[in-house]
Amino acid sequence: MFGYLKFMSDFYQYHLFFCTHEREDKAHCQEHGAMSLRNYAKQRVKELKLKKVRINNSGCLNRCALGPMLVVYPEGVWYQYKNSTDIDEIIESHIMQGQIVKRLQR
Repeated sequence: MFGYLKFMSDFYQYHLFFCTHEREDKAHCQEHGAMSLRNYAKQRVKELKLKKVRINNSGCLNRCALGPMLVVYPEGVWYQYKNSTDIDEIIESHIMQGQIVKRLQR
């Protein structure tokens, strides 16, 4: 596992995985606009010209009841977000300054 993280860090400084999974049987991140906010994050990273940052979809992260979730690697920090303001704060604080956004951390 740690060898994989080292390998990935050669390509990316940060890798953000957004749950965009949909379910019929219970709550899911997509019902909170996860895909549109993931797309927003991807666009912001491009606009800010942040290198070595990757934005990806993920399957279910198994935290369905919390609402839209993302996880940032290599630290493995989990965030619950609700809107583009939260995404901006994660990008500006965690990605650009290396500071975990405590109010959104889960």
